[in-house]
Amino acid sequence: MYAASASPFGPRAAQGFSNAYRSIGIETGVEAASPHRLVAMLFDGAIESIMQARGAMKDGRVDVKGRAIGRAARIVDEGLRGNLAPGGGQLSADLGNLYAYIAKRLMQANLHNDAAALDECQSLLEPLREAWAAIGPSAQGAGR
Repeated sequence: MYAASASPFGPRAAQGFSNAYRSIGIETGVEAASPHRLVAMLFDGAIESIMQARGAMKDGRVDVKGRAIGRAARIVDEGLRGNLAPGGGQLSADLGNLYAYIAKRLMQANLHNDAAALDECQSLLEPLREAWAAIGPSAQGAGR
């Protein structure tokens, strides 16, 4: 397994997370957020966008579905995957592969109106979000 202190993110990840979050149109709370909180916000934003896409898909609102899936894919690819440490070891590589897979499945969900693919992506992101939240107090303490 992975060491609890091992971070899959690079040394400038905080700035990257902030820029990625800003690039998808979210400003609230970004300036004051810790690097750990920024990652949590990215997970929350991706999952929320998937839920919005699922509702829009159900209602036949193709334009809303497409925007929501596109936003989720950008969060996963640019925000989460794009800020992994290039030489960050096995954890970083594994997360990179998982995020690439999720982004691919999101695009497939969009192309094929596949609610099951959206469900799969959400089910892959939620345990990561929960694990990230669980390390919150230790991650915030280490950064001070």
